[in-house]
Amino acid sequence: MRISAISIAAASLTGALLVSTGAEAQQRFQLEQTDQGIVRLDTETGAITTCTQENNELTCRMAPDERAAYEKELDLLEKRVTALEERISQTPPGRLPSDAEVDRSLSIMERFMRTFMGIVREFTGEPNPAPQPDRT
Repeated sequence: MRISAISIAAASLTGALLVSTGAEAQQRFQLEQTDQGIVRLDTETGAITTCTQENNELTCRMAPDERAAYEKELDLLEKRVTALEERISQTPPGRLPSDAEVDRSLSIMERFMRTFMGIVREFTGEPNPAPQPDRT
């Protein structure tokens, strides 16, 4: 008896969540029927998508101004990738870090680990050990 009451409560809660999510999605998008198909407006971003039905399939395309912004972003990313690839190609293969770079990296990691372990001890209630001499 108790299990059925719990399952009914869970089902009604799930239904309420689905209804509220559907209502939010309905409020975000507005659909308008046109002679050429359907126009969908995203009320949050202002993005417009046009949809047409071809061969019993709904095909949606971005509006031209969105397409231009999309192409511009792709061009910028392409330039960044090219610059990064060139920078990598100029780095000699197999170059090992110098001793100073290794020491600096280890020093940073040691400070990080000491701080992290101090936080862990604080949460677990362990006493802090006696301070260690700084090895860096």
